[in-house]
Amino acid sequence: MAGLKPGIPTPASLTVHGASRVLEVGYSDGAQFRIPFELLRVYSPSAEVQGHGPGQEVLQHGKRNVDIVAVEPVGNYAIKPIFSDGHESGLYTWVYLYEMGSQQEALWAQYLQRLADAGVDRDTPMAPKSSGHGCSSH
Repeated sequence: MAGLKPGIPTPASLTVHGASRVLEVGYSDGAQFRIPFELLRVYSPSAEVQGHGPGQEVLQHGKRNVDIVAVEPVGNYAIKPIFSDGHESGLYTWVYLYEMGSQQEALWAQYLQRLADAGVDRDTPMAPKSSGHGCSSH
């Protein structure tokens, strides 16, 4: 199946649990991951979150209560969740979801440390986006 690395199981099920705010993803090897919406949102693979290169990541916060309002399939290799805060540019491949699911504990620890280092917490709202063109020299 496209979008999978050798040795990575294929996706078998996908369930959005709105009340508990988790995305449940099952794989052909029997692995079953329950990934919180917040974790998915703060580790979005989009350029808006990851930047265009190392060191350009944008720390996400204030996402504890984010919901997934829809999930769109992207070919046979990914999904595109649409979040309640308007974010919809991240394509989550089956490999990325497997890696997130299997590394949740480390990802949470890393995220919490980044928040602490920045002096914000999970509930601190994000500053509004500027309406400029991303270049502060004009």
